Amino acid sequence: MTDQTQGQTPGGDTLAFVGGILRGVAKRGDLALALGVVAILVVLILPMPSWLLDISLAISITFSVLILMVVLFIARPLEFSSFPTILLIATMLRLALNLASTRLILSEGHTGPDAAGEVIEAFGAFVMSGNFVIGIIVFSILVLVNFVVITKGSGRIAEVSARFTLDAMPGKQMAIDADLSAGLINEQEAKQRRKDLEDESNFFGAMDGAAKFVRGDAIAGLLITVINVVGGIVIGTAQMGLTMGEAAETYTLLTVGDGLVSQIPALVVSVAAGMLVSKAGVAMTADQAVFGQIGRYPKALAVSSGLMVALALLPGIPMIPFLGLAGATGGIAYWIDRRRKQDKAARERVDEAHAKAQPKPEEPISASLQIDQIRLELGYGLLPLVAGEADGPKLTEQIKGLRRQLAQEMGFVLPAVRIQDNLELPSNTYVIRIKEIAAGQGEVKPGMLLVMDPRGEPIQLPGEATTEPTFGLPAMWVDPGNREEALFRGYTAVDGQTVIVTHITEVVRDHMAEMLSFAETQKLLDELPREHQKLVSDVIPNQLTVSGLERILQNLVGERVSIRDLPTILEGIAEATAYTRNLNAITEHVRARLARQLSSQHTNEQGFLPLLPLSPAWEQAFAEAIIGEGDDRQLAMAPSKLQEFIQVVRATYERHSMMGELPVLLTSPGIRPYVRSIVERFRPQTPVMSQSEIHPKARIKTVGQI
Repeated sequence: MTDQTQGQTPGGDTLAFVGGILRGVAKRGDLALALGVVAILVVLILPMPSWLLDISLAISITFSVLILMVVLFIARPLEFSSFPTILLIATMLRLALNLASTRLILSEGHTGPDAAGEVIEAFGAFVMSGNFVIGIIVFSILVLVNFVVITKGSGRIAEVSARFTLDAMPGKQMAIDADLSAGLINEQEAKQRRKDLEDESNFFGAMDGAAKFVRGDAIAGLLITVINVVGGIVIGTAQMGLTMGEAAETYTLLTVGDGLVSQIPALVVSVAAGMLVSKAGVAMTADQAVFGQIGRYPKALAVSSGLMVALALLPGIPMIPFLGLAGATGGIAYWIDRRRKQDKAARERVDEAHAKAQPKPEEPISASLQIDQIRLELGYGLLPLVAGEADGPKLTEQIKGLRRQLAQEMGFVLPAVRIQDNLELPSNTYVIRIKEIAAGQGEVKPGMLLVMDPRGEPIQLPGEATTEPTFGLPAMWVDPGNREEALFRGYTAVDGQTVIVTHITEVVRDHMAEMLSFAETQKLLDELPREHQKLVSDVIPNQLTVSGLERILQNLVGERVSIRDLPTILEGIAEATAYTRNLNAITEHVRARLARQLSSQHTNEQGFLPLLPLSPAWEQAFAEAIIGEGDDRQLAMAPSKLQEFIQVVRATYERHSMMGELPVLLTSPGIRPYVRSIVERFRPQTPVMSQSEIHPKARIKTVGQI
């Protein structure tokens, strides 16, 4: 022999031959599958020796377990889209082996319990313990579990999943097209999603039919078992010379053993099918879905632990199993809760470190163009007023109440007030800005009261003298402990928050016309009740644009006239636009329509409307000073004459103010806008009304004359 032939053995030749076959099968999987299917069909026709039947039954059991393991480890049902085909092959394999074992049982069953191979004999001896009655009961229970519970449930799930998948298919395709049109996905992603959708519909449709394989397999196994028992007894007694008892025992043991060998893999495959169709919508493996979702609620485990402890304490209940399970579930609940807290803390640390590591995003330049309608800037010493650390209500709550009050009184929704700290300001100073421009400033001492005397006399209390920031009246900061004494003396005592809010109120009233923008005007129109929308559509934009309405409303709020009754204002505009397009003339007509509101607004506590009319001389002077025609009319009064008028008005109103009165300056309708334009420059709070704006039922009282 040569050196090469000396190293070879018969076992080595066999291993090499088997390895060559496996490599060939791996390379030609299509041929191997075809041969396997043909082999299954051959088994249906040709007899099979017992040793080959043992190998085939082992293959069937292994194949069933492999199917179940694959179902457990896949994340999505479509990853095992070949399951219907595999299910058909597994079902055909079991039925072919059933037929082969039936042939052996009926032909060789009289020879003993090993007539159909060692696998069936082992199942008959181990599962049934040699008692065919036990085997029949166990076999019947397996068939019921498989047929009634698992197969029926999984078949129903597959049917419903297929139906809903097909119904939802058009909507999902439209969603893909919409995402493609919106640019959210590209063409390649759209093709892939369409293919996944098609595969999903085909899979669930196939699973609906494949569920019938499992159901038919269970029925066939039950019928084959009955046929084997009856046929075996007939053959044993009629042909083999066995007694009825011997034939019944022998053939029943073999048949039930065969049925168990077939039903156990069938049950495994049924469980796999049920788990696969029930995974719809769960994109994770079975262990992640079950343990992840159950373990997400440790409180449920803790409650279960407590319930088992309670059961263990009941009389007659074995304590050790329940207490053991209670301890296990309680421990798992504690571990899960602790682990979640640790993970949460770790994520927070990682997020914090990530946030610190990342550079702060630069604010876009366009953000610098944003303008705050109204902003309150506070020195650092006034921040406790916002946080609610000072006595009295929080500053933010009072501002919220101010917005509601202005909405009720003026019909104007004040934009949100932005509160901002400003370290450049003195600690107790605040600044009110309207559209980024300072409109008011003051100083407040937190924790102290601002006391004022309405009579204008010196305040007889210990404190720090100051000036009230809103109206410029003499005042004094005193300790809160002197509140009772201040009230007893008839003084007015307010806290720092009220001082700021009062100042904001007056600033807003003075600049309300600036804050009434186009957007706010449109919002007022949109928020009118439904029954007034026809009026809005008739006036806007047919007779007046939104910009024109904005200007008229600005004219009204500029003189502190409430625009809450917007329908009446629109009706007045509809009437006035019939003869003029001049916005000032329309405003005057609207004011006449609001006569009852204006008269009520300026009525004093005694129920009278105090009037201070212009003298005939001044009426004539203003009428002669108006030049131009129509929309070009304007006031052209000599400066000396204007100065004289201003001094007369100022002196007259100061005299009435000392008497506690604020009368209405009454003029004729033609000159009212021009008189108001002069008065608002030195006394903006002075109301100027025309004779047409006095309501007929108003109680008037003339207190003097200009």
